[in-house]
Amino acid sequence: MIETPSTAPGAAAAPGPAAPAVRARTLAFYLPQFFPIPENDEWWGPGFTEWTNTARARRLYPGHQQPTLPADLGFYDLRVPETRQAQSDLARSYGIEAFVYWHYWFGDGDRILERPFREVLQSGEPEIGFCLAWANQSWTGVWHAAADKVLKEQTYPGPEDDRRHFETLLPAFRDERYFRVNGRPLFYVFRPEDLPDAADFVDRWQAMAREAGLGGLYLVAEASDLLGKGVRYRDAAVDGFDASVYMRLPARVTRASRFRMRALRKLMGGPEVWPYSDTIVADFPDAPDVQPCIYPNWDNTPRAGRRGLVVEGATPERFRRNVEQAVELLAGRPPEERLLWIKSWNEWAEGNHLEPDLREGHAWLRALRAGLL
Repeated sequence: MIETPSTAPGAAAAPGPAAPAVRARTLAFYLPQFFPIPENDEWWGPGFTEWTNTARARRLYPGHQQPTLPADLGFYDLRVPETRQAQSDLARSYGIEAFVYWHYWFGDGDRILERPFREVLQSGEPEIGFCLAWANQSWTGVWHAAADKVLKEQTYPGPEDDRRHFETLLPAFRDERYFRVNGRPLFYVFRPEDLPDAADFVDRWQAMAREAGLGGLYLVAEASDLLGKGVRYRDAAVDGFDASVYMRLPARVTRASRFRMRALRKLMGGPEVWPYSDTIVADFPDAPDVQPCIYPNWDNTPRAGRRGLVVEGATPERFRRNVEQAVELLAGRPPEERLLWIKSWNEWAEGNHLEPDLREGHAWLRALRAGLL
């Protein structure tokens, strides 16, 4: 069994519910876009958050399950400490060790949506572990029929900006709650293929981490292969990353599913629809430096409308089977490196969440815990 922070020898007892002993170290991606900011007010209208898209979603074809609405936690605001504590309590009680906060740094200190994480860091609460995932991608109007409209451009000014970026994150890396692998803080890069020189990035950040007394970082690159057509970034090991995360939607892409998808698109004008697969892990790479990511569900039509993609037929039981298979994939690895990534904790406008909803309640979380035990 993997020992969680609340049960590790010598660890101070933390308030809140103890996580169950589980067979993998589970991390869930966490979206901070659930409070209003001036930029979103300007781009999408006053008071916009991800709840805006979530609540206005509608059925687009027969059998389409929309809208999907939150249950226990409601339409929360991430500026509220009690909300963040409730999320921590819920996640830890079902075996999640850490939230992976999406982190935005567009270059030259340009940031966005940093307030919830900044308050978590400064307040020392909640107790759940955390790490950061750099969402190094330009923001565009792609989901609103304006793909050529750049809202915020991702830039890479060079080594001095890397230094400024690292020093901004250093207090987080030093926090006792920060998720570590073999003592090194984990830092995730969303689009490693977009870095001007990924190997240079790895060398520079590892050197800065050693200079800061961290003993280096555990650097993780995303290897995106959303529909099994080929991985976007294949050079994680060559460039010096410690690991990569294999990202693939749990979609069963067969001749029959292609025919149905095309018929639906012709009849209804979209969206793209694929059946959920509970055997997708069989297609994952079985390599010690490649870690699996499992999706409970996916439907980004709240954001994209008829341009979106739906993985239909997702159920907690099918999700549980994928979790079990991913845990088995990790079983032979050193305990510290049995990392299971879940996408996501709260991507409601992508129909992609573990948080309780009005249709399934806690069933997604119960399925995760059952697959981990």
